[in-house]
This record gives sequence, structure tokens and C-alpha cells, in this order.
Amino acid sequence: MVPFLLNTFNSTNISEPGLGLACWRALVLGVVQGLTEFLPISSTAHLKAVPVLLGWSDPGVAVTAVLQLGSIVAVIGYFQQDLRQLSLGLFRGLRQGRLNGPEAGLGLAIAAGTVPILVAGFTIRLFFYGAYEESVLRSLVGIGVVSIAMAGLLALAERVGRRRHRLEQVTMATGWLLGMAQMLALIPGVSRSGSTLTAALLMGWQRVAAARFSFLLGIPAITIAGLVELRQALTSAPLGGWLPLVVGVLSAAITSWLAITWLLRFLQYHSTWVFVLYRLGFGIVLLVVSQLENG
Repeated sequence: MVPFLLNTFNSTNISEPGLGLACWRALVLGVVQGLTEFLPISSTAHLKAVPVLLGWSDPGVAVTAVLQLGSIVAVIGYFQQDLRQLSLGLFRGLRQGRLNGPEAGLGLAIAAGTVPILVAGFTIRLFFYGAYEESVLRSLVGIGVVSIAMAGLLALAERVGRRRHRLEQVTMATGWLLGMAQMLALIPGVSRSGSTLTAALLMGWQRVAAARFSFLLGIPAITIAGLVELRQALTSAPLGGWLPLVVGVLSAAITSWLAITWLLRFLQYHSTWVFVLYRLGFGIVLLVVSQLENG
């Protein structure tokens, strides 16, 4: 019944769509990417689940990584002043041999936090890429289970987190620990922003500070991943060329900017319980849909 409904909704269910349809799909996927990258609900999970629910081809790891470049454009633009101060502070600290300033400390924390996901990501890319693409973790069941588990961890973080630490107090050790949490985002459904936000809350960070660091921490890793996968994404059948990819990246950039603006304002006055409930419901829906498809 579910496949029939999905195919009825999307009557042109083909693996290699025409240019117009490919651009439309890229636009939709870009919006999905932009709305979910910085919210703690997993953009990778939604980029896997939404095409399945619409009866489209799986865009794959390469296209997913390149669409994230749009989100990086947005976060660099949004935090350009912060990044400028961070760069100047780090350069000044290196030149003077004093890296204990807040800007230099933040830069070193981001550098330390980027190492784990880069090591793990390149290991997967070089040795386990095919297995990763076909892994059960990228199935609806796998994503659903992981989403529910992460909802539980975020709920725990909300309950026990003391929310005292500010962004200026970040250290290399803190950056490394949050980088280890970010590494878990290689598992579809975990959410890069969700894992780092959850870990930061468990470590006693204020919500807005945790979100801002999560945004900044993602810039190096997501940029490198997107550039590495760019060549393969350009020849990927689900989108079929550079024009749809450009459409997807632009739509991701615009919606990412809106999502960043909304989330930072939201966390000033609200908890993350709405995301806990969403992730729980999202995971349950995926498990039900998977069961109906297989039944």
C-alpha cells in the first residue's frame, strides 16, 4: 500500500530524471538539507528518508555531502564577523606565542574538534565506501532506531545539563570531546548538530553557546567532505549534472540561513524538548513505514 501511494504521489519515479525534474528534486533536497543541517534532527537522515518516502532515488553520500556546501556558505556568511575575529586572534596569538586568548582558544578548539571526524571520514572514504553506502545504518529502520536513541540522549542532556559554560570558556580538550561527538554524525540519523549540541549540554554548556560552537565546528569538516565528493556528485544519476547540483546548493544556502537565525533565537528562550519529541516521532514514523513496505 505504501509504495503504491508513494508512486502515485510521484508518478515519474525513474533513476535518471530529465533536467527539469532533476532541478526540482535538487531544489526539494536543498530545502530539506538547509532546514535540517543545523537543527538537531539529522540532515543526512532526512536526505535519505524524504526521497524514499517520495519514491525518488537515494541521492547517495556524494550528493548529500555536496548539498551541505550550501549550508556552509550560509554559516560562513552568518558568522563572518566571528570568523574574522577568530582568525585574527589565532594569527596574533601564533605570532606572539600566546594562545590563551578567547579567539585563539576557540580556533584551537575547532581545530582539535575537526580531527576525529576527518580521520574517521577519510578512513571510510578510502576503505569502506561501498559498504557504507549499502550499510543497514542507511536504511529506514537503521535511521529510525538511531533517531529514537538520539532523542533519548537529548532528553537526558536537557534534564541534567547545568547550562553554565559560555563560548569564551572553550578549551582544546573541550573541542576534542565535542569533535568525538561530531564524529558520531557519520552514522545516518545521529545528526552532527544534534550530537555536538547533546554532548555540550551534558558538559554544562548554555544552549545558545553550544549551538554556536556546533555551527562553527562544522565548517571545516563539512567543507572538506563536500569538496572531496564534488566530482562524484557531478556525475551522480539521481541529480544528473552540475545545474541541478547548483540549484540544490543555492536552496540549501538560503534555507540554512533562515534555520540558523531561527534556532539561535529559539534557544534563547526555549529548551530543546521540541526536537526530542520530533526525533522520537520521526523515528517511529520511519519504523512504521518500513514495516508497511516490507509487509
